[in-house]
Amino acid sequence: MFESLTEKLNSTFKKITGRGRLSETNVRDALKEVRLALLEADVNYKVVKKLVEDIRERAVGQEVLQSLTPGQQIIKIVNEELIRLMGGAKKGLELLGRTPHSLMLVGLQGSGKTTTAAKLARCLLKQGRKPYLIPADVYRPAAIDQLEKLGAQIDVPVYPTDPALKPEEICLDALSKAGGEGADLLLIDTAGRLHIDEALMAELVRIKKEIRPGEILLVADAMTGQDAVNVAKNFNDSLDITGVILSKMEGDARGGAALSIKAVTGKPIKFIGVGEKMDALEPFYPDRMASQILGMGDVLSLVEKAQAEFDEKEARKLEKKLKKNEFDLEDFQSQLRQMKKLGSLEQILGMLPGTGQMKNLKQLKPDEKELIKVEAIINSMTREERKNYKIINGSRRQRIARGSGNRVQDVNRLLKNFTQTKKMMEHISKRGFANMESFFR
Repeated sequence: MFESLTEKLNSTFKKITGRGRLSETNVRDALKEVRLALLEADVNYKVVKKLVEDIRERAVGQEVLQSLTPGQQIIKIVNEELIRLMGGAKKGLELLGRTPHSLMLVGLQGSGKTTTAAKLARCLLKQGRKPYLIPADVYRPAAIDQLEKLGAQIDVPVYPTDPALKPEEICLDALSKAGGEGADLLLIDTAGRLHIDEALMAELVRIKKEIRPGEILLVADAMTGQDAVNVAKNFNDSLDITGVILSKMEGDARGGAALSIKAVTGKPIKFIGVGEKMDALEPFYPDRMASQILGMGDVLSLVEKAQAEFDEKEARKLEKKLKKNEFDLEDFQSQLRQMKKLGSLEQILGMLPGTGQMKNLKQLKPDEKELIKVEAIINSMTREERKNYKIINGSRRQRIARGSGNRVQDVNRLLKNFTQTKKMMEHISKRGFANMESFFR
């Protein structure tokens, strides 16, 4: 996300942070580069104009220009203005009053609406809600079947839609049957079109009138940039949406939609889709997104991911093993699997401060296939070998290499990395951090 924008902003800020004093001319020159970087990131030009002017008004003030670190002060101002631009604070779902609540997902075809419905259902299920998925798209072939399969995958009930009924009739009948399913929240997957037309909007307006949903969320494809912003404006004008879910954010290297939607529509981004898997939907935090844009990382999100995914019981068990110097290859494999739950290694690196400023990050991009290779090698070992790596002699290494479809050199490399990791974790344990999980708790 924001790869190109982050690189250009960091290049601009490096010029001003290297100066002991700044003049108004220095600030204006820097803001010209900021303006150009934002426009190239496909941010709405009216939004860019106002944002840069707001930054300029604050940046040429006496407090900044006479500061001992004026460059850092300007970066602080840019960070604050980006947060304000994207909505300030995180905005969650507002589902008040009697249950069952209703939530409509709207958007164009291809935006990822049906998949997002299932992702959101999974997210709400983990929060203790009891969602009920409603396939109200009777036009797109296999839309109903797709939602039924996704519902089964995440163990959420799906209303058995009759394609012969009108979408508003489907929603009303589902509302009446929600109680029987033990549901307290209806997630309605509405029909989309390739483009906005009167028939689509009229249908969505009828559903809104009959159901009176507590939330109407637009699912917009972040990769379409300003098209996503225009779509959001049109849907908002007709339906008065309550928020936006930006899908496919992991593929959006520019970031124009995320930086423009709130300013153009007045409606907050509530969630972002960051991958194809069912767990790849995250709440949208303007402050964390601003930090990522400026290359400061997003440690809070990484910590929350670790807290959600790491097994505390396993962490304590590993802590005891480390204290007794019993960390073995089975534990090593377990740690790798837990790390994979956090997402790709590239995503994890992107959340760490400073990595956004590393020009050679692409060259350092971790090879996910290496983790698969490591697992295959460990799986080819006997239980005795995993418990005591020191018995793995030359003939055993050859057998393990053949069994895992790798070379002896790969087995040697794994054992070397394991022994280094073992020493490092023992050192950390002595200093009071039993392992990575206890660090994140």
